[in-house]
Amino acid sequence: MTVDSTLFPSFLNWLVGMLFGISLIAALRMAPWKRFRDAEQLHVFLGTTVALLLLWHMQANLKPGLSYHLLGLTAVTLMFGWSLAVIAASIALAGVCINTSAGLDGFVANAMVAGVVPITLSHIMLILIRWYLPKQFFVYVLVNGFLTAGLVGVVCGYLVTWMLVLSGAYSFVDLDRTVLALFPLMFLPEAFLNGWVLVVLVVFRPHWVYSFSDEQYLKGK
Repeated sequence: MTVDSTLFPSFLNWLVGMLFGISLIAALRMAPWKRFRDAEQLHVFLGTTVALLLLWHMQANLKPGLSYHLLGLTAVTLMFGWSLAVIAASIALAGVCINTSAGLDGFVANAMVAGVVPITLSHIMLILIRWYLPKQFFVYVLVNGFLTAGLVGVVCGYLVTWMLVLSGAYSFVDLDRTVLALFPLMFLPEAFLNGWVLVVLVVFRPHWVYSFSDEQYLKGK
């Protein structure tokens, strides 16, 4: 989901901007830039960024200042890791904001709530699933891909909803009637998009997915 930053009070925009700045600096410092010595990996990263840019242009307006689009960030996180996913999402969102004249405040607010937050949640879920569930192909695809993407979409949707309620832009009753009722229909496509992207990649291009390896998830299973 994307939101018009003018719906938030200035202190909230400042707080979100500070958190995003810290996250972006951390991502730039931690990013495994050496991976891009392989031209194929660089091309895949740039192509994924362009795909996000196109995907995020396909939005549906739910309320004034609030729109919905598929995130696709769970798959991106599993492909590149947290730091490169944050960088790719930031570049893609910058392109969207330039094209839509959203401005710097609009970029920062959405880069945090529709970029850093879902990427971070996807990464945390990857760690937890590796700890507590067996390393099997179907666990990776169904849980890391389908289930995680759906849950991340729901959590981010509720996060935006409560930010709007707490800022006074909308009442909870209003959003409950017009937006929250649509969440199941909105985030099932999120789960299927990310899940099927991962299915195709781990079958045909597993070396494009940093979090997947044949040795861990296929051999001896």
